[in-house]
Amino acid sequence: MSTRRLALSSLTLLAALAVAGCQPSGPDKPAFKGVDLTGVDYARQLNLTDQDGRSRSLADFKGKVVVVFFGYTQCPDVCPTTMAEVAEVKKSLGADGDKVQGVFVTVDPDRDTAQLLKAYITAFDPSFVALRGSEEQTKAAVKEFRAFYAKSPGKTPESYMVDHTAASFVFDTEGRVRVYVRYGAGAEPLAHDIKLLLAEAQTRK
Repeated sequence: MSTRRLALSSLTLLAALAVAGCQPSGPDKPAFKGVDLTGVDYARQLNLTDQDGRSRSLADFKGKVVVVFFGYTQCPDVCPTTMAEVAEVKKSLGADGDKVQGVFVTVDPDRDTAQLLKAYITAFDPSFVALRGSEEQTKAAVKEFRAFYAKSPGKTPESYMVDHTAASFVFDTEGRVRVYVRYGAGAEPLAHDIKLLLAEAQTRK
């Protein structure tokens, strides 16, 4: 991961921590290992096209804990590691894994075709969904999540890298963003927070 990406990711985390610090606390508040985003006024919608050409939104995944990650298929480290961890967590939950939905949003729609995204995402888990849009739609989605991405020139015009937010956004079964999980934390904290959200959903029944 580039120094610029690390720096920008840290700024994003600090902003999230500032918001999280304003959230109410109490004995019934989940003790997330990631940054608690409960009640924030962003990451409320995501409307893009999936790898099969269907229009998708967060509402399509209601009833599941959703893990949203912004990345691109040519990412050398952060993206494959993150998606592998989400797949690992999903598998570790056994039957409850069916209640977890991985969503990969490309920040490189120029190179990430629907066909390429389908091959990429299903290599981690056949149930995962990849989303893409036009450059304008991508910018709008990233802005809605208060995330970031920026192209970093390569040796040729086609070999550029993309610096991007190195974190996952976790939504509860009601479609509300709840947790910000930094890259590098590993699978265990993500599994812990997903279990909390699944338990919370169970208590609402």
